[in-house]
Amino acid sequence: MKNVTDELQKIMQDLINEGKKPTTALVKSRLSTQVPMPAIITAIKSFQASAHVPKIEVRESTLTADERIVQLEQQVKELTQRLNALENK
Repeated sequence: MKNVTDELQKIMQDLINEGKKPTTALVKSRLSTQVPMPAIITAIKSFQASAHVPKIEVRESTLTADERIVQLEQQVKELTQRLNALENK
């Protein structure tokens, strides 16, 4: 498990320092690790209430680069098919 608490705390503090309100989109876009949306939402709510982020850990990815590429190619193929189906309606 990878602890992302410090990274989330820093991101939200940086946003506040920039005069921006931490939102799920802004926080997610700055993360270097994939974090589930419910965890981001919980972190933001906690930060807004007490300027503190609770301990949040995420499972580290065990995919190799080649496996990740295959997975992404499959997603692109599926999304392309869905897009074509929508355009043909």
